[in-house]
Amino acid sequence: MEPTLKILPDVSGEIAGRSLEEWNAAYVKVENYFHALRIQNKPLLGQLVLRVLERAQRRAPAELQRSATELAAEEMDHIVTEWFAAVLQTSPVGSEHTLSTRGRLALLLADMPGKWQDQFLRPGPWPQEFVDAMRESFFRAGPDFQLSKMTPRPLDLGPITTLTNFGNLPYVRMVLVWIGFALLLVAIFWLSHGGFERVIDWIQQNG
Repeated sequence: MEPTLKILPDVSGEIAGRSLEEWNAAYVKVENYFHALRIQNKPLLGQLVLRVLERAQRRAPAELQRSATELAAEEMDHIVTEWFAAVLQTSPVGSEHTLSTRGRLALLLADMPGKWQDQFLRPGPWPQEFVDAMRESFFRAGPDFQLSKMTPRPLDLGPITTLTNFGNLPYVRMVLVWIGFALLLVAIFWLSHGGFERVIDWIQQNG
Protein backbone atom coordinates (compact mmCIF):
# COMPACT_ATOMS: atom_id res chain seq x y z
CA MET A 1 0.00 0.00 0.00
CA GLU A 2 1.39 3.38 -0.99
CA PRO A 3 2.13 5.86 1.82
CA THR A 4 -0.32 8.69 2.23
CA LEU A 5 0.45 12.38 2.52
CA LYS A 6 1.86 13.42 5.88
CA ILE A 7 0.34 16.63 7.16
CA LEU A 8 1.70 16.86 10.71
CA PRO A 9 5.44 17.13 11.43
CA ASP A 10 7.27 14.44 13.41
CA VAL A 11 9.08 14.93 16.73
CA SER A 12 11.90 16.77 14.91
CA GLY A 13 9.41 19.31 13.57
CA GLU A 14 9.90 18.12 9.99
CA ILE A 15 7.91 16.23 7.36
CA ALA A 16 9.92 13.78 5.23
CA GLY A 17 13.12 15.56 6.19
CA ARG A 18 11.84 19.04 5.28
CA SER A 19 10.50 21.85 7.42
CA LEU A 20 6.82 22.68 7.51
CA GLU A 21 7.66 26.06 5.93
CA GLU A 22 9.19 24.27 2.92
CA TRP A 23 6.06 22.21 2.37
CA ASN A 24 3.89 25.30 2.71
CA ALA A 25 5.98 26.98 0.01
CA ALA A 26 5.66 23.88 -2.16
CA TYR A 27 1.88 23.88 -1.64
CA VAL A 28 1.62 27.49 -2.80
CA LYS A 29 3.83 26.75 -5.84
CA VAL A 30 1.65 23.86 -6.98
CA GLU A 31 -1.57 25.71 -6.27
CA ASN A 32 -0.43 28.70 -8.33
CA TYR A 33 0.45 26.35 -11.21
CA PHE A 34 -3.05 24.90 -11.27
CA HIS A 35 -4.51 28.38 -10.93
CA ALA A 36 -2.58 29.32 -14.09
CA LEU A 37 -4.40 26.46 -15.84
CA ARG A 38 -7.64 28.09 -14.62
CA ILE A 39 -8.62 25.32 -12.21
CA GLN A 40 -11.16 27.13 -10.01
CA ASN A 41 -13.00 24.18 -8.48
CA LYS A 42 -11.81 24.36 -4.86
CA PRO A 43 -12.31 20.68 -3.87
CA LEU A 44 -10.68 19.52 -7.11
CA LEU A 45 -7.84 22.01 -6.67
CA GLY A 46 -7.14 20.79 -3.14
CA GLN A 47 -7.13 17.14 -4.23
CA LEU A 48 -4.71 17.84 -7.08
CA VAL A 49 -2.28 19.78 -4.87
CA LEU A 50 -2.25 17.06 -2.21
CA ARG A 51 -1.72 14.40 -4.87
CA VAL A 52 1.39 16.21 -6.11
CA LEU A 53 2.76 16.76 -2.59
CA GLU A 54 2.22 13.09 -1.76
CA ARG A 55 4.44 12.05 -4.64
CA ALA A 56 7.03 14.65 -3.67
CA GLN A 57 7.08 13.35 -0.09
CA ARG A 58 7.86 9.84 -1.29
CA ARG A 59 11.01 11.11 -2.97
CA ALA A 60 12.04 13.54 -0.25
CA PRO A 61 13.91 11.17 2.15
CA ALA A 62 16.15 9.90 -0.66
CA GLU A 63 16.84 13.35 -2.15
CA LEU A 64 17.84 15.48 0.80
CA GLN A 65 19.74 17.94 -1.40
CA ARG A 66 16.52 18.97 -3.15
CA SER A 67 14.01 21.40 -1.67
CA ALA A 68 10.38 20.47 -1.21
CA THR A 69 9.41 23.06 -3.84
CA GLU A 70 11.80 21.55 -6.42
CA LEU A 71 10.45 18.05 -5.83
CA ALA A 72 6.84 19.23 -5.97
CA ALA A 73 7.44 21.16 -9.19
CA GLU A 74 8.97 18.10 -10.86
CA GLU A 75 6.20 15.80 -9.73
CA MET A 76 3.59 18.32 -10.81
CA ASP A 77 5.06 18.41 -14.32
CA HIS A 78 5.37 14.60 -14.40
CA ILE A 79 1.74 14.07 -13.41
CA VAL A 80 0.43 16.56 -15.96
CA THR A 81 2.68 15.25 -18.76
CA GLU A 82 1.72 11.63 -18.05
CA TRP A 83 -1.94 12.61 -18.19
CA PHE A 84 -1.46 14.45 -21.49
CA ALA A 85 0.22 11.37 -22.94
CA ALA A 86 -2.71 9.15 -21.87
CA VAL A 87 -5.42 11.49 -23.19
CA LEU A 88 -3.60 12.21 -26.46
CA GLN A 89 -2.29 8.66 -26.85
CA THR A 90 1.22 10.03 -27.31
CA SER A 91 4.38 8.64 -25.80
CA PRO A 92 6.07 11.13 -23.44
CA VAL A 93 9.48 9.52 -23.88
CA GLY A 94 11.87 12.00 -25.51
CA SER A 95 9.21 14.68 -25.91
CA GLU A 96 8.35 15.62 -22.32
CA HIS A 97 8.91 19.35 -22.77
CA THR A 98 7.01 19.56 -26.08
CA LEU A 99 4.16 17.46 -24.77
CA SER A 100 3.90 19.53 -21.60
CA THR A 101 3.93 22.88 -23.44
CA ARG A 102 1.57 21.94 -26.27
CA GLY A 103 -0.67 20.05 -23.86
CA ARG A 104 -1.18 23.08 -21.64
CA LEU A 105 -2.00 25.20 -24.67
CA ALA A 106 -4.40 22.52 -25.91
CA LEU A 107 -6.22 22.68 -22.56
CA LEU A 108 -6.97 26.35 -23.10
CA LEU A 109 -7.83 26.00 -26.79
CA ALA A 110 -10.26 23.19 -25.99
CA ASP A 111 -11.73 25.31 -23.15
CA MET A 112 -11.12 22.56 -20.62
CA PRO A 113 -11.56 24.96 -17.66
CA GLY A 114 -15.00 25.98 -18.92
CA LYS A 115 -16.38 22.65 -20.18
CA TRP A 116 -14.45 19.72 -18.70
CA GLN A 117 -12.72 20.95 -15.57
CA ASP A 118 -13.81 17.83 -13.69
CA GLN A 119 -11.88 15.66 -16.20
CA PHE A 120 -8.51 17.28 -15.50
CA LEU A 121 -5.95 14.69 -14.31
CA ARG A 122 -8.65 12.06 -13.96
CA PRO A 123 -7.82 8.53 -15.14
CA GLY A 124 -9.64 7.31 -18.24
CA PRO A 125 -11.94 6.62 -19.82
CA TRP A 126 -12.88 10.21 -20.60
CA PRO A 127 -15.85 11.56 -22.57
CA GLN A 128 -15.14 11.12 -26.27
CA GLU A 129 -16.07 14.73 -26.97
CA PHE A 130 -13.41 15.85 -24.51
CA VAL A 131 -10.77 13.54 -26.01
CA ASP A 132 -11.56 14.72 -29.54
CA ALA A 133 -11.41 18.38 -28.50
CA MET A 134 -8.06 17.85 -26.74
CA ARG A 135 -6.52 16.03 -29.70
CA GLU A 136 -7.75 18.60 -32.20
CA SER A 137 -6.42 21.44 -30.05
CA PHE A 138 -3.13 19.61 -29.53
CA PHE A 139 -2.52 19.44 -33.28
CA ARG A 140 -3.57 23.08 -33.67
CA ALA A 141 -0.97 23.97 -31.03
CA GLY A 142 1.77 22.35 -33.10
CA PRO A 143 5.27 23.68 -33.81
CA ASP A 144 3.93 26.23 -36.31
CA PHE A 145 1.51 27.76 -33.80
CA GLN A 146 2.60 31.20 -32.64
CA LEU A 147 0.95 33.76 -30.41
CA SER A 148 1.58 37.08 -32.10
CA LYS A 149 1.43 40.44 -30.41
CA MET A 150 1.67 43.74 -32.23
CA THR A 151 3.34 46.50 -30.28
CA PRO A 152 2.62 50.04 -31.55
CA ARG A 153 5.75 51.99 -32.37
CA PRO A 154 6.06 55.77 -32.81
CA LEU A 155 6.44 57.16 -36.32
CA ASP A 156 9.96 58.08 -37.30
CA LEU A 157 9.78 61.68 -38.55
CA GLY A 158 13.56 62.10 -38.78
CA PRO A 159 14.90 65.58 -38.03
CA ILE A 160 11.40 66.87 -37.27
CA THR A 161 11.18 64.54 -34.28
CA THR A 162 14.55 65.76 -33.03
CA LEU A 163 13.53 69.41 -33.35
CA THR A 164 10.22 68.74 -31.65
CA ASN A 165 11.85 66.99 -28.72
CA PHE A 166 14.45 69.76 -28.58
CA GLY A 167 11.72 72.36 -28.24
CA ASN A 168 10.09 70.42 -25.39
CA LEU A 169 13.04 71.06 -23.12
CA PRO A 170 12.15 73.91 -20.69
CA TYR A 171 15.68 75.33 -20.52
CA VAL A 172 16.02 75.39 -24.30
CA ARG A 173 12.75 77.29 -24.69
CA MET A 174 13.83 79.82 -22.06
CA VAL A 175 17.18 80.37 -23.82
CA LEU A 176 15.43 80.83 -27.17
CA VAL A 177 13.11 83.44 -25.65
CA TRP A 178 16.03 85.41 -24.22
CA ILE A 179 17.94 85.22 -27.53
CA GLY A 180 14.88 86.52 -29.38
CA PHE A 181 14.49 89.34 -26.85
CA ALA A 182 18.19 90.26 -27.18
CA LEU A 183 17.92 90.34 -30.99
CA LEU A 184 14.89 92.60 -30.72
CA LEU A 185 16.83 95.03 -28.51
CA VAL A 186 19.76 95.03 -30.98
CA ALA A 187 17.39 95.74 -33.86
CA ILE A 188 15.75 98.63 -31.99
CA PHE A 189 19.15 100.10 -31.07
CA TRP A 190 20.40 99.80 -34.66
CA LEU A 191 17.30 101.40 -36.14
CA SER A 192 17.33 104.26 -33.61
CA HIS A 193 20.99 105.07 -34.34
CA GLY A 194 20.86 105.66 -38.06
CA GLY A 195 19.90 102.24 -39.18
CA PHE A 196 16.43 103.31 -40.26
CA GLU A 197 17.85 106.05 -42.52
CA ARG A 198 20.28 103.57 -44.06
CA VAL A 199 17.40 101.22 -44.88
CA ILE A 200 15.49 104.10 -46.55
CA ASP A 201 18.58 105.13 -48.58
CA TRP A 202 19.17 101.55 -49.71
CA ILE A 203 15.53 101.22 -50.82
CA GLN A 204 15.69 104.48 -52.78
CA GLN A 205 18.96 103.48 -54.48
CA ASN A 206 17.73 100.03 -55.46
CA GLY A 207 14.07 100.86 -55.92
